[in-house]
Amino acid sequence: MIVVFLAVLIWVWADLAQDARLPVTNVTISLAKNTDPTLWASFKTDTADAKLSASIDSVTLKGPASRIAEAERLRNAGSLDLGAFLVPETEDMNSPGDHPLDVLSFLRQSEKIRRLGLKVESCQPKTFVVQVVKLTQKPLPVECIDESGGSLNPASVEPVKVTAFVPPDGTFTAKVQLTAADIDQARVAPVKKIPYVELAPGQTRPVAASVNIRMPPAQDTLREHTITTATLSFCLSEVMQGKFKIEVLNPTDMATVLIRATPAARQAYEQQPFQLLLFILDEDRKAITELRRPVVFNFPEDFVRRGEIAPAQQPAQARFKLVPISTEATTPSGPADKKS
Repeated sequence: MIVVFLAVLIWVWADLAQDARLPVTNVTISLAKNTDPTLWASFKTDTADAKLSASIDSVTLKGPASRIAEAERLRNAGSLDLGAFLVPETEDMNSPGDHPLDVLSFLRQSEKIRRLGLKVESCQPKTFVVQVVKLTQKPLPVECIDESGGSLNPASVEPVKVTAFVPPDGTFTAKVQLTAADIDQARVAPVKKIPYVELAPGQTRPVAASVNIRMPPAQDTLREHTITTATLSFCLSEVMQGKFKIEVLNPTDMATVLIRATPAARQAYEQQPFQLLLFILDEDRKAITELRRPVVFNFPEDFVRRGEIAPAQQPAQARFKLVPISTEATTPSGPADKKS
């Protein structure tokens, strides 16, 4: 029994005495939200972009071989998470200006790494700079946008301005994003939403106050327009491409279409390369007579989603036939061989 106990002690001592190392890449440090609403912290980059997270290119972990082996197993399984949150206030970064962060020292305090029984030997880069900006409270106009970021023209917004904390320099708006369902509802009754301010791309903060938004009724926003230069495009699979010529027998019937749209939607529709689409099916190649098929409006998706464009009248059916394209290549004959 004593021999077994000594053997275990020797094995444990040997494991602890023999340190191993494990390189890890792309460890992320993310900034926690400031508890002070008047401060905005971000990582300073070489570009003008402000980031809420920074990626450490390489981290070298050091520790007993058995612990390193376990960490390596977790890494290979994709479950080794060494990401850390940086709370600006706890790092004495609660005043405006640039604050250097000693990355190695910060990682060595990581509870995640301690629980693995490992230490951080080195990392690259060694320093990040956290920029803290003092925000100013300002009244901001409310801007309504759709899900793709396009501007909306509401019938009313109450209140028209809200107060928010923003950087002292620059122009900002309090944005309200409306889904297609929100827009439909706002045409009937006001929709209550909480605006947000975008301090930098991808960095938003909600505003304390909510706003009520009304959208104009659909019939008040759409006007009938006649498009006299509609262009038709063909949609067909690879099976058909290069093998058939599509011959439309009534092109003038589809040159003019009627739509209902806002001025902006009409302009976007007319500026597209093609206003109508004709779908050609693979089985169409078997037809021995002319084919007839309705064409499809090629409306801009953003305006469709906002309910700003719709058919006023279905376009005429296309009459067409498929003409096979000959693929036989004619090979020119060369000069005849001379016989001696």
